[in-house]
Amino acid sequence: MADETPIAYQALAKGTPVLSATGTQIGTVRHVLQIESLDLFDGIAVTTGAGLRFVDRNQVASIFATSVHTTLSDEQAAALPAPEGNETFHEDAHEDDGPFLTDRLGRLFRREHWLKDKD
Repeated sequence: MADETPIAYQALAKGTPVLSATGTQIGTVRHVLQIESLDLFDGIAVTTGAGLRFVDRNQVASIFATSVHTTLSDEQAAALPAPEGNETFHEDAHEDDGPFLTDRLGRLFRREHWLKDKD
């Protein structure tokens, strides 16, 4: 059985499967979109077979450590738009490279770190 531990959007890992309401995999998480001035989750950019697509926060039913569940039908998922407008973030793979205890714990627990993408 898959780990159904709910997580915050800040902990969402790149490559996490994104599923439609029927359980069909739409694609995988590419990056998180956020309204930085309000510190709000805006949605996720999803890598699909048709390219990069945007899933709005209102279309995300739940976020787990192993998957993101949406409210989208398979037809709606196939018609998703490309992301635009808001700032995007990417994982900082080198955040925990140091020799300190917090760095070691970060590596041990595979802690994710997100950085704002440059324009």
